[in-house]
Amino acid sequence: MSNLTRWDPFAELNALQKQFFGDDWMSPLKGVNIPTTDVYTKDNKLVVEAHLPNFEQDDINIQVENGALVVSAQRHEKEEDKDKKYVVRESSSSFYRRIQLPERAAADDIQAHLDNGMLKVTVPLTPLPEPKKIVISTKKK
Repeated sequence: MSNLTRWDPFAELNALQKQFFGDDWMSPLKGVNIPTTDVYTKDNKLVVEAHLPNFEQDDINIQVENGALVVSAQRHEKEEDKDKKYVVRESSSSFYRRIQLPERAAADDIQAHLDNGMLKVTVPLTPLPEPKKIVISTKKK
């Protein structure tokens, strides 16, 4: 009789990960706020909602490129304070999403709206063609 053991292809990788990073290697990312993006269809429209807190309208760029909707945002803050020891204090945030548009997307009629850090892009979709019914003929005797 043979002893079978279950093989885990990631066991060695997990052991290395714990050895180098410890059990809680994701802890540096726990406080990071990663913007979310929702993509759905509603009322014959493709809707893209991107949660972009702290971004202003001038920070956001939306374009259609090679059949895809590209939403990018970049924000830089620069603060100079003579009373403190540092010369310049900078921070930046960026966001990038590329969503492939369906063939029936009406790219010329895309609308975008930003409200309290919520970007909503609406892409109208042309209606699907009605299915064509094929008449079946019978052979007459």
